[in-house]
Amino acid sequence: MKTLHIVFSLLITFFTYQALADSPGVGDMAPDFTLQGSDGQTYTLSDYRGKQAVVIAWFPRAFTSGCTVECKSLAEKGHLIREYDVSYFMASVDPLEKNIGFAEETGADFPLLSDPEKSTASAFGVLHTMGFAKRETVYIGKDGRILKIDDQVNPATSAEDMAATLGQLGVARR
Repeated sequence: MKTLHIVFSLLITFFTYQALADSPGVGDMAPDFTLQGSDGQTYTLSDYRGKQAVVIAWFPRAFTSGCTVECKSLAEKGHLIREYDVSYFMASVDPLEKNIGFAEETGADFPLLSDPEKSTASAFGVLHTMGFAKRETVYIGKDGRILKIDDQVNPATSAEDMAATLGQLGVARR
């Protein structure tokens, strides 16, 4: 039994390491994607390359407490983020219909992207083993490279923190 436990632990360690090794990091090109937004539009990351920085705030599940607080923060204080030349999104693996309802309920004036196939979350390395996205914010430069990955997101101050980070990263102001 002890041997089985050791083998199982080693397998978990290997697969966790493999997942981390395959995840893009700071300085890497952000994985391209095309996802549907809660506003009825389709968004392709490579369309922004050479034009504008992008921020993607991954969240675990629509209509949960922390995600609601984060979405409301970005909706209520989005003017701080819009001072920068950036497009910003929240994204989850929830179905589009769920994100549309969530955007309406929270007053989101920015798109919530849906990745129900989980391929984009997986490519970004934010897919939790339980099948939902981890709460991480990914900052992508105008050149398409990842500038920062924030895995210590405070939902209540998300907008203020995002604006401060954009300033620290030297993203141009509008």
